[in-house]
Order: sequence, then structure tokens, then C-alpha cells
Amino acid sequence: MRVLLVEDDQLIGNGIVAGLRKHGIAVHHVTTAQDAEASHREDTFHALVLDLGLPDRDGMDLLASIRVFEPQLPVLILTARDAIDHKLKGLHAGADDYMIKPFDLRELAARLHALVRRTQGRAAQVIMAGPLRLEPESGLAWFNEASVTLSRREIDLLAHLASTDGRWVSANLLNERLYGLNEDGSSNALNVHIHNIRRKLGATAIETARGLGYRLGWRPTP
Repeated sequence: MRVLLVEDDQLIGNGIVAGLRKHGIAVHHVTTAQDAEASHREDTFHALVLDLGLPDRDGMDLLASIRVFEPQLPVLILTARDAIDHKLKGLHAGADDYMIKPFDLRELAARLHALVRRTQGRAAQVIMAGPLRLEPESGLAWFNEASVTLSRREIDLLAHLASTDGRWVSANLLNERLYGLNEDGSSNALNVHIHNIRRKLGATAIETARGLGYRLGWRPTP
């Protein structure tokens, strides 16, 4: 299991990383909402552990933005905000669990394992298009039945193109989908993602037409 930890206190974060590792959980630790969004878009995680008191943005706002793109990701809020109103607000905003600091690392590990088991029991979305099989939520992909490693943004790009039913999508719309309205995604970055996808899946994976944009090279199977 791989977890994204968003905790601005470096000492607490280091303790969580070391403690969860003993329970078979790998942790990628970031200290800001900006780094959390970047990590989430570039990589695949089985769960998110989220502190609410972040230095650059409130954790509730971060939760809302992540839920737009990945509604099934298990999220556990880990915070010193112990009022019942805070807990209810977090759960209503999309968190799956809520723990108060201080906490026991054994309980945190147990809750994360339970959340991931619960998620894996749900029916996963599967995109089938030509030789490509993609599970956007888990980040898993297969090409000609062989497993292939794709970054978070490569997965999002392919999933979005598959959802357009063969229609052309402009570079501006793709950048907005990949980077959102509050992050600057250059056309060069989009070109890099497309180049990497073609390198992994073949030159016909994504089609390009001047003045129209991009589309998936294979039509998705209903």
C-alpha cells in the first residue's frame, strides 16, 4: 500500500512515515497543499492522510479539489481540530475517516488498511480501448495484456480522451483538465505527457490534428 501524507509538521510527518513503514505502508510525505496536488497528479496512491492546518491552504479546500478528480480515493483526516463540528464538516466534505491528534500509530495503520480494503471491494471503473485496458482509480494499466506503468497525469489524460467518444479536444481544455484553473500547465508539459504515452503505447495511441487538438487513437469499448 502507498499513502500520500499531507502534514506540515516535519517531526510528526517523519514519525508517521517511520511508524507506518513498520506496518507495510509506504508513505510519500509533503508539507503543503500545493505539493500534495502536484504529487497526486503525478503519482498513484491507495489512500490520503490529510492534516487540515496547512500553511498555504486549508485542508478542507484541498480535500474538495482532490474529490473532483478522484472521488473514490480513501481519505483519512488527521488533525488537532477535535470539535464535533469539525469532524462532521470533514466527513460531509468527503473524508472517509477522522482521527484526532495525538493518536496511536497502530490504530492509524489499522484504519488505513480497513479503508483500502473497503475501496478495493467496490467495482472499479475499467476503460477498454483497442489494446489498452485502464483502471483510472487504481492507476493500473495494461497494453496488449502486459502491465504498463503510467504516471498520474498520463492516466488522467488517457481517461479524459476516452470519455470524449472520439471527439477532438483542444490543448487548452486538456491543460485545464490536467492542471486545473489555478495551476499553470504549459503546452510543452502537455507535449511531454503525449510523447511519453506514445513511447509506452505506440505512436497511434493519441492522434493529433492541427486546429482541432487531440483524441484517443482507439475508440473505447462500451
